[in-house]
Order: sequence, then C-alpha cells, then structure tokens
Amino acid sequence: MINKLKKHILNDEILIAGIHAISNEISITSVFEKCICTENSLIPNEDGSTIALNKKKYSTSDIYIGVTDSSLIITDCDKSSYYYEFDDKPNINIIDVQNIESEISFNDIGVHFSLKDIQSYKIKNGWMGSIQCFIKMKNGSYFKLILPKFGGLGGGMPNHTRYREIILEKIINSSKSSVL
Repeated sequence: MINKLKKHILNDEILIAGIHAISNEISITSVFEKCICTENSLIPNEDGSTIALNKKKYSTSDIYIGVTDSSLIITDCDKSSYYYEFDDKPNINIIDVQNIESEISFNDIGVHFSLKDIQSYKIKNGWMGSIQCFIKMKNGSYFKLILPKFGGLGGGMPNHTRYREIILEKIINSSKSSVL
C-alpha cells in the first residue's frame, strides 16, 4: 500500500497517513494542452491539441487513500477499469489546463490532488463503524468513498483507525472547503 501511494507523491512531500478504503463512485475531470491522445496515454506535442479527459467508475472497488501536508492521493489497489470520455474542444474557462512534459498513462491521471482544491465534502457515519465520505473538487471531480473502521483481518493494519482520523482531519481542514 505504501509503495502504491508513494509512487504518486511529489518529490518534496512525505506520506503522513494511508489506508485501504472503498470507492463507490469516482469521476475525475482533467484538461491537458499541447498533447496527442494514444490508446492508453497522452503524449506531449507542440502541435497537439487541448484535450479534456473524464475518467469515471460507477462500481465499488478497493482503493488506497493517503495524505501529505498538502496533497490527497487516491489510487486503485489492483488493476481497475474506468470509463473514459474525451473532448477535443473543452470549456477551458471553468477548469485549470495542465501542460504535460512527458507521456502520462491514463492510469496515472487523477490520482494526486492538492488539498486546497477540495471545494466541499460531506462526512457521515456508515455501517459497522465505517465513515462515508463525499469529496468534490473545484474542477468538478468527485469521489464517493467508504473508510472502514478497521483495516485488514486479525489486526492486519494496527494504525488504520488513527490514520483514518488524520485523513479526515486533513479533508476537513483543507483550505476554503465547505461542508455539503
């Protein structure tokens, strides 16, 4: 789990907490400029176009969620399938446009987010001590997550509950976010 989360952390960041969780629904929106879309990735190209990518999953799946001082990382535990929509004429007035410097796999898009980009959240108690968490980002991306009370079987993740609280605290204290 730690290796999967650390793969998506920027060089100067340190993972503070990470846990196994469950996603019920994920919708990620990103816009990239000067690139070419291939079968599985985006490649930078000066003559390329601006492309909006909507990466969605409407099924329940296992994820890892982690935080640094300034970032939220959400990545799949195992290989996972998403529904992709592309738009080569996106409305760039409503979303930040990203410039890519090297080839980026669709799997690596929408994994690392600034905590400052959290627009709103809703946290409520779920079944068997779990916490249901809805996070909406400023760019329209959103996550419907379940954070279990315990991690692993037989005490497999002894710090799970403490790390879950740290993650929730970071979401709640994120800059300019509001409760839904």
